[in-house]
Amino acid sequence: MKKICKFFLNVIILLALFLNNTVSAAVKPPEVSADGAVLMDASTGEVIYSKNMTSPYPPASTTKIMTALLTLENCNLEDIVTIGAKPPLEDGSKIYIEEGEQLKVKDLLYALLLASANDAAEALAEHISGTKEEFANLMNKRALELGATSTNFVNPNGLYDDKHKTSAKDLSLIMRELIKHPEYTEISTTSSYKIAPTNKMKKERPLWNGNRLVQKSSQYYYKDCQGGKTGYTIQSDHSYVATAERNGQKLIVALIHDKNKTYFKDAANLFDYGFNNFELAKLYSQGELVTNYEKDNLSVPLLSEKDFYYVKEKNSSSIPAINLHNENTSIFDKSFKKGDILSEGTVVLNDKSLGSLKLLAGQDYEPNKFLNAATSEKKLPMIMYIATFTFLLLILLLIIKKIKQNKRKKRLRGRY
Repeated sequence: MKKICKFFLNVIILLALFLNNTVSAAVKPPEVSADGAVLMDASTGEVIYSKNMTSPYPPASTTKIMTALLTLENCNLEDIVTIGAKPPLEDGSKIYIEEGEQLKVKDLLYALLLASANDAAEALAEHISGTKEEFANLMNKRALELGATSTNFVNPNGLYDDKHKTSAKDLSLIMRELIKHPEYTEISTTSSYKIAPTNKMKKERPLWNGNRLVQKSSQYYYKDCQGGKTGYTIQSDHSYVATAERNGQKLIVALIHDKNKTYFKDAANLFDYGFNNFELAKLYSQGELVTNYEKDNLSVPLLSEKDFYYVKEKNSSSIPAINLHNENTSIFDKSFKKGDILSEGTVVLNDKSLGSLKLLAGQDYEPNKFLNAATSEKKLPMIMYIATFTFLLLILLLIIKKIKQNKRKKRLRGRY
């Protein structure tokens, strides 16, 4: 009997260990071969997984997502681009445009994102900035605006240059901005496209999307993928940046400097890891009460300026807190109106910052009215004293008057 009990006890222990290991394995992120990697939530910008995320590497043709972003920000898709002398001379992948040829911006974008055409990249750069050098300055300026810290672009296409570098995190930030443009998603998820004949080319130019995560015939097809860009040169190795959406949650994967060319598989694994283990949660709705400012007898509600979301582990019950930046300032020295920005707070979970949130006044406030109210409250007891004293004085006067009247009556009766 003891042996049987011991046997079942061992089975239970082994089963518990197995289940524990299974849960741990599910939460553990997958391994990737790229030297730099990021899995980012697109809505919040929060990094869910990283590997050397700020280390700079040559990005090859993933550079073209910045070229695409600047094109969508500065051009109309129906604009006509007249090709200059330099774009046809570019090395590497190309669609063989000719000097003097006229193409729509839309067609050049398809060539840029589907066929990774270097000549199309330079044509767009010259159309926007005049020269690719000036365009590179614009690229770097925009990268800084997006929060990039490890980026320096010298050309619009990613052809190798030892000064041309970026990081996995910076690529994610650029992609995060790019996917705000629905035109990008439409172009980047197109399997194939044909550029119509032009004034220099009498035949159609067929293009095929090199991103296998959007190709249904590919073994790497990922139905949630909403676009991506590959990159490769001998000196740069392989790189890849992509975005996917599932149940309203958008994720971005950036892989850079991959010697083993496993980026399609690694990206799919990272996407699954993110979608399976994390979710987007709303902490505050716009206009919702966050906290109160307190001073003496006054309490002013502070409301959330916007909807605030954060990324949470699906099995976690932890709730973020907010730390006010100016909790002890003289906020009540000046008047304010309902809806004015009064403060800002940092949302924190497990000592990790999830972002900042501006806080609005939930009511109007004027210092003078508050002071008068406070003063009135302080003077109220004195008024009561005066009223009581006056009432007692009146009573005393009435008593004295009554006494005098009684004495007068006695004198009158004595005379009679």
